Amino acid sequence: MSATTTAQRSDQPGRIMSGEMAEQPAVLRRILDQGAPRIREVAERIAARNPRFVLLTARGTSDNAALYAKYLLEVLLGKACGLTSMSTTTAYGAQPDLTDVLVITVSQSGGSPDLVASTEAARAAGAITLAVTNNADSPLAAVSEFHIDVLAGPEKALPATKTYTAELLALYLFVEGLRGGDGAAAKALPDLAQQILDRQDEVRQLAGRYRFAERMVLTSRGYGYPTAKEAALKLMETSYIPALSYSGADLLHGPLAMVDNISPVIAIVTEGKGGQALQPVLERLRGRGADLVVIGSASEVERASAGFALPTDGVAEEVQPILEILPLQMLAYEVTIARGQDPDAPRALAKVTETR
Repeated sequence: MSATTTAQRSDQPGRIMSGEMAEQPAVLRRILDQGAPRIREVAERIAARNPRFVLLTARGTSDNAALYAKYLLEVLLGKACGLTSMSTTTAYGAQPDLTDVLVITVSQSGGSPDLVASTEAARAAGAITLAVTNNADSPLAAVSEFHIDVLAGPEKALPATKTYTAELLALYLFVEGLRGGDGAAAKALPDLAQQILDRQDEVRQLAGRYRFAERMVLTSRGYGYPTAKEAALKLMETSYIPALSYSGADLLHGPLAMVDNISPVIAIVTEGKGGQALQPVLERLRGRGADLVVIGSASEVERASAGFALPTDGVAEEVQPILEILPLQMLAYEVTIARGQDPDAPRALAKVTETR
């Protein structure tokens, strides 16, 4: 059964999340067709200001999108980049000199008070401020000098899916605009995304491995690391399974000790330099007899006990995360359904988290 078919079953728990996952190819196409010119315009205006370095501000799922942007900015643009600690300004009242610094704030809703306050403080401190949101009328967009609308449309399910991939694509196109690129690497993404979403039966079979899991570990390196973090977040907020995400390098520095032959490990093996850097980690995991599942190329999946082969042949490494997260979103959905829970309504969560 495809993701689209599942979304049509109105009596099924998780139908909102499923429907929004199914919208992702259309959202990606909308960004490429309608959003790209505006993103390029914003990028060109900011590039003309020649920012000294870049700071990224976000929470939750958008924080993982910001981490992806950090890799893009450092690898493709060679620009020094960091992730901010908002409490330094909102709680401690620090006043750093941000003259000619680009501060990018990523937020699905654009409504969290600490994001708004830290952006206001950054602008007052001399920063070039850019908001990347799914709400052009949000308070965050209003206080920022520049704004990019990710054009995902209303997202009603508490677990963010289509806004995450929309943020990734918008951020990729923005960085491409900063460096004068044409964004051609993204053109095939909508069709490839649809191919992945049409393979929900494969993901459902994979989910059976985790129905009774008490803990999971996710790992990757390079561009795939934000995918590991986002997948862990999705699994925790929907199925309540403690899911720990590590850079492959960090996994070897201690946490590997908790992995044994009954420990489920999901490795996101991006095809490219990140996947190559992960190979020693995969060998160590195999040596410990870990229950290893690979999300990556067909050749990598064949070497694992199980996995999901991605259609990444010829796809640039820097845009593969937009595809990598899709089977993991579906996995979180399917595991949650198998455990008798509703992924549309995780307990104790709200769509707009008002941190201060």
